[in-house]
Amino acid sequence: MYEISPCGETRAATIHETATLVRNRLSFPLLPHLSPLQFTMSVDAKSLDDSPTETGQHTSQLVVSEEQSRRERLSAAFTIACSGFALISDGLQNNIMSLTNVVFGILYKKEYNSQVSTRVSNSLTVGTILGQIIIGLLCDLKGRKWGIVLSTVCIVVGIILSTGAHGYHGSTVGLFWFLTVSRGITGLGVGGEYPSSSTSAAEAANEKMMKSRGPAFIMVTNFMLSFGTPFACILYLIVFQAAGGLNANLSTVWRTVFGISVIPPLAVFFFRLRMLNSQLYRKSAIQHKVPYGLMIRFYWRSLIGTAGAWFLYDFITFPNGVFSGVIISSVVKASGNELVRKTAEYQLLLGAIALPGCVVGALLVNKLGRRNTMMLGFSGYLIFGLAVGCAYDRVIKNTAGFIVLYGLMNSCSNAGPGDMLGLVSAESYATSVRGSLYGFSAAIGKVGAVVGTQSFTPIRNNLGARWTFIIAAICGLAGMIVTFFFVRNDLGGDLADEDARFNAFLAANGFDMSLIGADDKEGLVANEKGEQASL
Repeated sequence: MYEISPCGETRAATIHETATLVRNRLSFPLLPHLSPLQFTMSVDAKSLDDSPTETGQHTSQLVVSEEQSRRERLSAAFTIACSGFALISDGLQNNIMSLTNVVFGILYKKEYNSQVSTRVSNSLTVGTILGQIIIGLLCDLKGRKWGIVLSTVCIVVGIILSTGAHGYHGSTVGLFWFLTVSRGITGLGVGGEYPSSSTSAAEAANEKMMKSRGPAFIMVTNFMLSFGTPFACILYLIVFQAAGGLNANLSTVWRTVFGISVIPPLAVFFFRLRMLNSQLYRKSAIQHKVPYGLMIRFYWRSLIGTAGAWFLYDFITFPNGVFSGVIISSVVKASGNELVRKTAEYQLLLGAIALPGCVVGALLVNKLGRRNTMMLGFSGYLIFGLAVGCAYDRVIKNTAGFIVLYGLMNSCSNAGPGDMLGLVSAESYATSVRGSLYGFSAAIGKVGAVVGTQSFTPIRNNLGARWTFIIAAICGLAGMIVTFFFVRNDLGGDLADEDARFNAFLAANGFDMSLIGADDKEGLVANEKGEQASL
């Protein structure tokens, strides 16, 4: 029943409902037998004026509001989809050097020594660290869209430069320095995708599918990143065969592969230019006088958990990814172009075995919780790392069996920390600082990747190949401990609730709450009105 309170206070109803109620009131005067007949209206006294101009203005506002809502829903859907497609590119760039290292080892046997190989491989990682920190800060201060577009531009420019890399007068040394710089530029973009694209996906999923946000986030982030491994192998195998197979020009092969890898980021660039910042960001952003001190006081424990676990995870995973081609080629009996093909085939098998772990993690995350699922994944390093490391000399005699055990270890890591770290880093922090703390956690992880990559060859050469797996097991145990003590187990709720917790802490500590909210949150609506008027 519609009601008007004695004091004339109003409740929510649409313009259409209001007009209907007014018309009924004029046509049917209040009679005793109809009492109590009451009305509820959402408009003020001016809205009851029967002026055609006023009515037209309210109707126009309603149309604009509906168009705004539709645009935001579409933007949220495209943000989620484009995040997944773009992160395929990131996964491809993270894994493309694995087979390229094998190719360079054949083309430039003397020049491409372990020092040069590590430098070229690490250039992407160093760029990624800078991108995660810098673009992570900027996507909080300027907006998610700003960070996403900048990341995409860096990736595209870096890939184009890498494809055309050339030394002065054909210098091989110059070629590898050119690649070092261009891969670093690519890394800036790849690193920027972590805080900007992943936080956007989490916030968009919170608006569209809050209860299934965890599985949805995993499938468009870590699943897509992990798909980069088999994608890189498939791409290499296709180009390798198209270029002549065993008679292929390997220089043509690697440049073509790099060139093709520019397609995914270019494909989503237009849609990313059209995206909107999330409602959560527009309501909760702090773009001036960011209280970094209060941020650390409130989130120091969670930061140890996300950053520490990510360091241990990347310390194991990244060198195993970058040097997986070297590991596999060392147990494969082949040489020359045949070695490239067989290594790519076994890497494809390795990636195919590891990929289902992402799906398992997505299925378990809501049932077991974020923290327990992460600990379960870290235990896989402990079990399979010890199994392969302790029986290494016997296991490598069966190449297929070695690849299966290696793949199962990676599958467990995907189901646990691989799936959970991005999700936990997005959910543990408030919207106003999510990009910064997500980016910082991921950057500490990449520091672990650099340390692991630099340590991989010395460990392998001085202690033996088995110790790369035994150390992985030790890091798995350390990861379980860090996760248990420092990762929260109350995640999975509405991200707006975390914003409320952080804002209450800020208010209690004297922060100026008028600074909360994006500068252009009203401008966005104004722009929409302009677009509507131009139609």
